[in-house]
Amino acid sequence: MTGTDYIILLAIFALLFMSAFFSGSETALTAASRQRLHRLAKQGDRRAQILLDLFDRKDRLIGAILLGNNVVNILASVLATYTLLIFFGDAGVAYATLIMTLLIVIFAEVLPKTYAIGKADETALRVAPVVRIVVLLLSPLTHTIQLMVRLSVMPFGVKLSGDLGMTQSEEELRGAIDLHEGPDPEVRQERLMLRSILDLDDVAVEDVMTHRRAVTLINASDPIQDIIDQMLASPFTRIPLYLNEPDNIVGVMHAKPLLRELRAKDAEISTSDILALAAKPWFIPETTTLLDQLQAFQERREHFAIVIDEYGAVMGIVTLEDILEEIVGSIEDEQDIAVSGARRQPDGSYVISGSVTLRDLNREFEWALPDDAASTLAGLILHEARRIPEPGQIFTFYGFRFEILRRQRNQITSIRVLPPAPAEDVF
Repeated sequence: MTGTDYIILLAIFALLFMSAFFSGSETALTAASRQRLHRLAKQGDRRAQILLDLFDRKDRLIGAILLGNNVVNILASVLATYTLLIFFGDAGVAYATLIMTLLIVIFAEVLPKTYAIGKADETALRVAPVVRIVVLLLSPLTHTIQLMVRLSVMPFGVKLSGDLGMTQSEEELRGAIDLHEGPDPEVRQERLMLRSILDLDDVAVEDVMTHRRAVTLINASDPIQDIIDQMLASPFTRIPLYLNEPDNIVGVMHAKPLLRELRAKDAEISTSDILALAAKPWFIPETTTLLDQLQAFQERREHFAIVIDEYGAVMGIVTLEDILEEIVGSIEDEQDIAVSGARRQPDGSYVISGSVTLRDLNREFEWALPDDAASTLAGLILHEARRIPEPGQIFTFYGFRFEILRRQRNQITSIRVLPPAPAEDVF
């Protein structure tokens, strides 16, 4: 072999090393966690910031890596074919094809990609400065290639865009939350809370409010001593006041100003004006989303609002605690009234009150019952059955089995629910 042959041989190995660099970089940059890189960049890591800048133009980044990888692979194959043709004649083409295929697949593709996929973030940070230089050097070529690609697909009505829309970004975030798994119960609670936060903008206050049937109301025209007795008998610190009819809400009585008035006047409390002590009612439409209402609570520094429908009729009340419970789950204190919920049975089914909300069931048991057409379990059954069912009737939909246990007048009060078997138990 002459000196020229040695130089060509060294050039081939150098090109294979460059090919391995491009292949490993492509895999590492594709698999790297953008969330972790974002945190590192906030902590001052310059290489992480370089990667985030490159990700902003991911089409240019991938284009440069693919262009560089293909150029070095083709050049290495050409040099190997040229050299083997000199030594073996026409048979050198076959030898070059076999040898270069093995070298490229094993050492320039499989090996670097296997290493990079196992240490994606670490590898991406290491190659970041070099990849940025490559992208800058090849940017004129990659820009031209991208322009040619866009022009070639334009007649077919295909629009190329690497940006994620708002819906896609949210779905990507939901997917990341679903992958947040672990044996600890804290992990499950974190997953449920994160899902609930994303749902705040999709849930209306009517889905979480306390319905007017369960709301304690006080007639403002009652004697003040009776009003005090009703306040003391109630577990709530805020109670709406009405005049003449329940839909005519004229104020919200808080226990604290009433106690102040009681202490100040003592025996003369009967002369107090109850409406002067009450706060003005705050009415909100039933279609207000939980996210908007949470922001409104923060801005107004209030915790209590009265929900009305499009005709101005009172539908119920919503509090800051109701919204927080949508995020963290049920918050019970010493004043809360226990309500019937869901009881697990030995056969794996659940006996559930018809008034339990679908969101609570989905959150507690990680079910996927739809809550767009109804907010409670009884409402879902009525919606799907298209009639008022009788006790003993059984329905099956969404993979669940529903047996009506009790009905009071036209209201379904108790249902036995058998969820679908887990996927691993089916086979």
